[in-house]
Amino acid sequence: MRASLLQIDVNEGESIESRRARAASLVRDQAGAADLVVLPELWTTGAFAYEDFGSEAEPLEGPTYEAMAKAASDAGVWLHAGSIPERAASDSGSAADDGTLYNTSLVFSPSGDLAAAYRKIHRFGFDKGEAVLMGAGEELVTVRLPETTLGVATCYDLRFPELFRGLVDAGAATLVVPAGWPERRRAHWTLLAQARAVENQAFVLACGTAGTHAGVPQAGHSIVVDPWGEVLAEAGAGEQVLTVEFDPGKVAVTRDQFPALKDRVLGLAAPRR
Repeated sequence: MRASLLQIDVNEGESIESRRARAASLVRDQAGAADLVVLPELWTTGAFAYEDFGSEAEPLEGPTYEAMAKAASDAGVWLHAGSIPERAASDSGSAADDGTLYNTSLVFSPSGDLAAAYRKIHRFGFDKGEAVLMGAGEELVTVRLPETTLGVATCYDLRFPELFRGLVDAGAATLVVPAGWPERRRAHWTLLAQARAVENQAFVLACGTAGTHAGVPQAGHSIVVDPWGEVLAEAGAGEQVLTVEFDPGKVAVTRDQFPALKDRVLGLAAPRR
């Protein structure tokens, strides 16, 4: 299986329309080169541009949804389109919305159909930013591809191993993490990506943004890690496409050769006696 991580530069002065067009073009460029394409977190606005979340939020099936669905279909790829600031529609189904914002990831099939949407569960910022401006998701999300099952998480989620263990329990073998991770904590990014791979005996595909936005330099260094914690590929700091070929079958082999997951006790619904 081939995956391309699109580590795009979220430029300060670029319009959302320009970013959408550029991202769509990069996705189309992966036709024939990748089976799965991944974009970063909040690439339309910038993950630290808190003041823009409200004004630039979209309904789920808004302009970014439409552009990414078409790009996935044009390229014939599975597309994890990173995440967008979503403004939720009301449960009544009316045109009005309830005002709640979410950090929402979109995954499209090669036909351009929406395969899954994931609202980020762990919101970053403590007492400011995303943590107070956005609602929290409540559901774990997996997506079944022909070659593997994806477990979907976003940025700050990477610090919470119980989420990933839940994804593995739901069948995930490849963990996909789009992010807007800051440069000042880049060492944590690499360490945590490897830890999530080792402890869950799964592939980790972690795609970050490049450049600087809202005054925060981004880490870049998108990374692909195998179930033994080996780094298969790692990007640099600037904008680039990181493409890697990997064998999803290695997950089952690793779990059979070193069956640590079978020895779990804590966190199980019915602990072994």
